[in-house]
Amino acid sequence: MSSRPLKHLADCTLLHDLAEIVAQDRITTVRMLEHIAEVGYRKLYAPAGYPSMYKYCVHELHMSDDVAYKRVKAAYAGRHFPAIYAALADGRLHLTAVYMLAPHLNRDTAEGLVAAATHKTTAQIRLLIAERFPKPDLPTLLRAIAAPTAGDALAVRPVVPSTVPNAANSLAPLDSNPVVPSNSPDTPQVMVPVSSPVSPYTEVAPCSPGRFTLQLTMGQVTHDLLREAQALLGHAVPSGDVEAVLQRALGEMVEGLRKQKFAETARPRAQRGGTNTRQIPAEVLRAVWKRDGGRCTFVGDTGRRCEERTRVELDHVVPVARGGQSTTDNLRLLCRVHNQYEAECAFGAEFMAGKREQGRRKPAERTAPIASSLA
Repeated sequence: MSSRPLKHLADCTLLHDLAEIVAQDRITTVRMLEHIAEVGYRKLYAPAGYPSMYKYCVHELHMSDDVAYKRVKAAYAGRHFPAIYAALADGRLHLTAVYMLAPHLNRDTAEGLVAAATHKTTAQIRLLIAERFPKPDLPTLLRAIAAPTAGDALAVRPVVPSTVPNAANSLAPLDSNPVVPSNSPDTPQVMVPVSSPVSPYTEVAPCSPGRFTLQLTMGQVTHDLLREAQALLGHAVPSGDVEAVLQRALGEMVEGLRKQKFAETARPRAQRGGTNTRQIPAEVLRAVWKRDGGRCTFVGDTGRRCEERTRVELDHVVPVARGGQSTTDNLRLLCRVHNQYEAECAFGAEFMAGKREQGRRKPAERTAPIASSLA
C-alpha cells in the first residue's frame, strides 16, 4: 500500500476526510470485535492449534499483547451487551473505556454505565468507576526505604512491568493500584504505593541475558514460610539470598510434581499389569511425557502445533470406549481445550456437553443427602 500525498488538500477537506476515516475505523473496529467474539464463542481457535482466543489474536493475527487483550475483552463484553457495539460505532465509547468498564457490566449496570461513560476520557472513567464501585482507602504509610544490598535477605528491586498480564492468566481486569515491596530484613514486606501504573499480577521480566526480575506481593503465610526456609538453610545459604532459597524450593517442588504427574524416577520399575484399561502404567506415562516434551501435541489445520504446557492432560488417540488401550502409541498429551475439542470431534459436541453437565451434577448429588440430614 502506497500513501498518497496530502499537501495539496485544503484544510477543510483534510479535516473532513480525517473525520470520515475515524468514523469508518470505528465501524471496522466493531466488525472486528464481533468477529473475535463469534470466533471465540465457536472456539475456532482450537482447530487452528491455539488454546485461547487471546493467543490466537497474538500469534495468528499478530496483534500485540495489549491490543489483543483489550480487544478480546471488549469483544466478549459487546457480545453480552450489544449496546456497547453501538456506542463504539458512533464514538460514544472508546475501546479503553469498554475495557475498563467490562468488569463492572451486568444486566443492572450496563445501560447506566454506558450512558455515564459517554464521551468520557480515560481519567474521567476512572473517577466514574471509583464513584460507582469504591474501594477501601490504602493505608497511609511514610517510611524510608534503604537501597538494596547483598546482605538484605528480602531485598527486592522495584520494577515497572508492562500493563499486560502473562498469557497464562485469564482475561481478568487489570488494576492500576501499584505497589513496591519494602526491603527490610526484619519485618514482613510492606507495600508502598507508587505512581507508575503496573499490573497487580506477579511479573517475571527479563533484564539481561539469563537474568530476570521478579515482583510480587506475598501474604503472611508465604512470608513466614520464606523466613523459615531461610533459617533452615542457614548453613547452606548463609546470606539468606532469596534466589538461592527459591531455586532450592522450586527444584524440590518440580521434582515432586514430575514424579506425581508423569512418574519420573531415577530407578524405574518394570511395567506391571495390562494396558486395556484407563489405568496408565508408570513406564508408559514416563515415555509419553518424554516423547511429547510435556507440551500439547495438537496440530492445527495450518500445521501449527499448540504450544500450551499448562493443564496438559493425557488423551487416548483411540478412545477407551472404542477399544483404545493405554499404550505409548495410543496416548498423547493435549491441553484442556484440545482434549475437549478432540472429544467433541469423536463423540459430538452435544454428547460431550451432556457428559460435562453430568459431571457437574455429581458433586451436588453427593452432598445433597448430607445437607438434608443436617437440616
